[in-house]
Amino acid sequence: MTKTKYAVIIIDGAADHPCPEIDGKTPLEVAQTPALKEMAHDGTVLSARTVPDGFSPGSDVANLSVFGYDPKKYYTGRAPLEAASIGITLDNSEAVYRANTVTITDGIMKDYAGGHISTEEAEKIISFLDKNLEIDGVKLHLGTQYRHACVIKNAAEHIGNATPPHDILDQPIDKYMPKGGVALKIMEIMEKTNSLLRDFSTNKIRLANGKLPITQLWLWGGGIMPQLPSFNEKYGIEGGLISAVDLLKGIATLAKLEVIEVEGATGFYDTNYQGKCKAALKCLETNDFVAIHIEAPDEAGHNANLNEKIKALENIDRFITAPILEKAKKDNDLRIMIMPDHPTPIELRTHTSTPVPACIWGKGIKTNEINVFSENAIKGERETIGHTLLDLLIKT
Repeated sequence: MTKTKYAVIIIDGAADHPCPEIDGKTPLEVAQTPALKEMAHDGTVLSARTVPDGFSPGSDVANLSVFGYDPKKYYTGRAPLEAASIGITLDNSEAVYRANTVTITDGIMKDYAGGHISTEEAEKIISFLDKNLEIDGVKLHLGTQYRHACVIKNAAEHIGNATPPHDILDQPIDKYMPKGGVALKIMEIMEKTNSLLRDFSTNKIRLANGKLPITQLWLWGGGIMPQLPSFNEKYGIEGGLISAVDLLKGIATLAKLEVIEVEGATGFYDTNYQGKCKAALKCLETNDFVAIHIEAPDEAGHNANLNEKIKALENIDRFITAPILEKAKKDNDLRIMIMPDHPTPIELRTHTSTPVPACIWGKGIKTNEINVFSENAIKGERETIGHTLLDLLIKT
């Protein structure tokens, strides 16, 4: 008997609101996605609540749910998950914060990613700041592109946080500064990075090349390191994750899934879709599980770029979903789940906690009455708790 294998495709931020520019439809409804439509027609489409009541609708909470970990039990903050991906360990007194390289102009958050700075440029900035901050108990760590980490000693019991920068685009930052816990320390770090970067050489080069300057680090998402049971302990199978995003890599690291690197995987519109698919299929040759995470729809939502969001959904369908679906139909030993982690509506430019459509397809999965993968198709349907979805995929 052939052993069943499993593929999860996470189309980050794909769910949306009706958009006037496309006659009140959503990007999921207008994108040309024949593979996804086939899966919805022949599989089970569910309304999935990935963000429990009382939690902010971040990718951290939502993706813990997607991977089967109840946020109410395991969530300790976003930054610890990302920190795990770059090998950061914390002692009992330490907390870690996400440190975005941002562009703030005249007190307005102009760009949460500093023009999507490259990791190579960011390395120069983070190294410079870490050497020159001279604030006791503070250590900066290089991450990927605009996503970095700041560890603060004696903060584990006094977490304080600023608002995520992608939630306050084009807004004055005054109302969104850190509150509670070690807020004063966080503000000191942020202000010192602003002062240090004013005349930094990398910024001068960026400006000369028509790029946005990095004006400071923005610290948020702080917490202590969580303890997750391994994926094998939960589901009895081994596998891997493919993503360009440290947050997802951190969840995989803590769950003891293999983190599979793909050349050209950027976490943006230009990511290597075909390379991700090829790596996923290779993973399944020797493992029972693979998750493929694609950030592009979420980035388009944050940037209010409708065309890029539709294009990203079509690229995912053509270069990832379709080949994996064909593999599953040919071998009849592969179950697939595809879903957003959360909505990132174009009109809001940030996440919401609204339930998302999730489709489970494959051997032994029956079709249900919802045969369309869209936000409207799941309205009024009974909600499935996000962290139970993998039980439906793997254990039924």
